[in-house]
Amino acid sequence: MPIDYKKYPTNWKSEIRPAIIERAKNCCEFCKVANYKEIIRGTYNDLECYQDDDGNIYDANTSKVIGSDYVGEVSPTNRFIKVVLTVAHLDHDVNNNDFTNLKALCQRCHNRHDVKFRKANRKKNKGVIELL
Repeated sequence: MPIDYKKYPTNWKSEIRPAIIERAKNCCEFCKVANYKEIIRGTYNDLECYQDDDGNIYDANTSKVIGSDYVGEVSPTNRFIKVVLTVAHLDHDVNNNDFTNLKALCQRCHNRHDVKFRKANRKKNKGVIELL
């Protein structure tokens, strides 16, 4: 979901986001995948995983190596994507920028964290039409 930076403090991009990414050591704080790493997401031996361009296969939930030199065997995805870390508000309140409420997450983990919140909002807003 695109970010509406008007809802964020003016120092979000210059101070807050960089501090959270640095605290996370430039890795997703849930699955540990590195920022800007090029990977293929898929399954391997019935485990959700990702594979890097060196052929190493990692458990998608722990980032532990579960295989190597299997380039092309991770399925169903066959294209590399670049991981870009985002900063998630754990309580879904964009006004709560306390560092304990913020986590550096890859797109996959951020979307998974937000799924119940988004579903609840869709139900709450169903049938509501915004008039401008």
